[in-house]
Amino acid sequence: MTTDHLTTDHLTSDTWSVVNPATGRPIAKVALATTEQTDAAIEAAHAAFPAWRDVAPGERARLLRRFAAVVDEHVEELAELEVRNAGHTWGNARWEAGNVRDCLNYYAGAPERMFGRQIPVPGGVDLTFHEPLGVVGIIVPWNFPMPIAAWGFAPALAAGNVVVLKPAELTPLTAIRLGELAREAGLPEHVLTVLPGAGPVVGERFVTHPLVRKVCFTGSTAVGKQIMAGCAEQVKRVTLELGGKSSNIVFADADIAAAAAAAPYAVFDNAGQDCCARSRILVERSAYDEFVSRLEPAVRGMRVLDPSDESSEMGPLISATQRDRVQGYLDGADIAFSGSTPGGDGFWVPPTVVTLDDPAQRLWREEVFGPVVAVMAFDDEADAVAKANDTDYGLSGSIFTRDLGRGLRVARAVQAGNLSVNSNSAVRYWTPFGGYKQSGLGRELGPDAPMAFTEEKNVFIAH
Repeated sequence: MTTDHLTTDHLTSDTWSVVNPATGRPIAKVALATTEQTDAAIEAAHAAFPAWRDVAPGERARLLRRFAAVVDEHVEELAELEVRNAGHTWGNARWEAGNVRDCLNYYAGAPERMFGRQIPVPGGVDLTFHEPLGVVGIIVPWNFPMPIAAWGFAPALAAGNVVVLKPAELTPLTAIRLGELAREAGLPEHVLTVLPGAGPVVGERFVTHPLVRKVCFTGSTAVGKQIMAGCAEQVKRVTLELGGKSSNIVFADADIAAAAAAAPYAVFDNAGQDCCARSRILVERSAYDEFVSRLEPAVRGMRVLDPSDESSEMGPLISATQRDRVQGYLDGADIAFSGSTPGGDGFWVPPTVVTLDDPAQRLWREEVFGPVVAVMAFDDEADAVAKANDTDYGLSGSIFTRDLGRGLRVARAVQAGNLSVNSNSAVRYWTPFGGYKQSGLGRELGPDAPMAFTEEKNVFIAH
C-alpha cells in the first residue's frame, strides 16, 4: 500500500485509526480527504471522463479484463486485509475478493454490447444510444467493502463513466488497494479514484457537487433517505441499497433437518451484518418444535473464532459501538439458546436465537444487524405471507417446502426483491439485486446494470 493513505504517524483530526475488530487493536492509520480534496478529485475525474468515454469498446473491455486479472493475482492479499480490517472469515474474504474479479470479468463483456435500438417510424430512421453519465459517486458500507464497491464501479466503468469511491471509515483498506491495482492494470489516472473520508464530508460532497451525476449508496435506510433528498435538489440519479428484515419461511412439508441446518448461515454469516440476513424465521406451527430442536445444535455448533483461524465460521462485529447496539436488543429478550465466542478484547456477540409470538416486538420489527434471529410460528400459507410482509423492508428471503407450486406462489406473494426456494442464496453478480419498499431504489448487478449508468438518447433522421 502507498503511504498516500496509510501512515504510521500519530492520530490527528485528519486521519482515522483502523482497528482489527477481532482484537480491538489499531492496525493502520488512513488519511481522510477534506472537502477541498474531494472537490479536486471530482474535478479531476470530470476532466478524465471524455477520454475514458471515447476509449474504443474493445479496448475498455480489455482494460477491465486486465483489472480482473490483476485482482486475481492479489486475492490472498486482499482477503488477508479484509480478515484484519473487517473481521471476516478467511472463506468469506477470499470469496469477496474473487467476487471483485468476477464482476470485472462479467462487465468486461458490456462495452461491446451496449446496444441501442432502431425503432420503426414514418418519414425517416429512429435510433437510440446509451451514453455514459459522467462522474459517478459510490458510497460503500463497512459490512462487505470489496463486493459492494465492485457492484458499483464495474458496471459504471464498463458503461464509460468515471468513478469516485468513498469506502466506509471503518473499512477502507481493501478499497485503497483496489484503487492501486486499477492503476497497475492500466486504467488511466482519475478514472477510478478512492477517497477515504467521513460521510458528512466526502459522501455529502458526492451528493451536492454538480459534476457528480449519479450517487450509488449502500447503507442504512435513514441515511439513504437523506441522500435521496439531497440528490433531488439537482435531480441527480441515485441507486439505494438499504436495510432489510427478511424472513426464512419453513413449511411443515419441508426437509426440516436441512432447513434447520441451513438457517444459521442465512443469518449469522458475517456476524449477522448483512442486509439480506434472514433475521426472522417463520415456521409452520406443526413443525415448530422439531425445527427449534434441530436448530439448537446447528447454532451451538457454529465455529465462532478469531478470523485468523481458517476454520472460523463467524467473526466479530465491526466495532464496539455495533456490539453494544446489538447487545441492547437482547436485554430482556426471551433467549432460547446461543452459541459461543472466543472472548478477549474483540467485539464479540454469540449467535443467538430468540423465540417470540408478538410481531410488535422490537426484535421482530427492527434491523438488528448482528447475530440475532427471532423465531415465530405461523398457521397457514396466508398467515406466513402476511407475517413476512408485515415490515417496512423488502429485500430478501427464503421459502422451504417440497411443494414447488407453493414455493413459487409464496415467492410471488412475498414483497421482496430477492427470494430463494429451498436455499438461502441472495446475490449473484449475473442476476439483478435490490429491494422493495424501504429496502432501496433501483437494481444493481445482472446484465442490465451498465444501462443504469447511462442516459438513453433518441435520434430521428429524416429521409
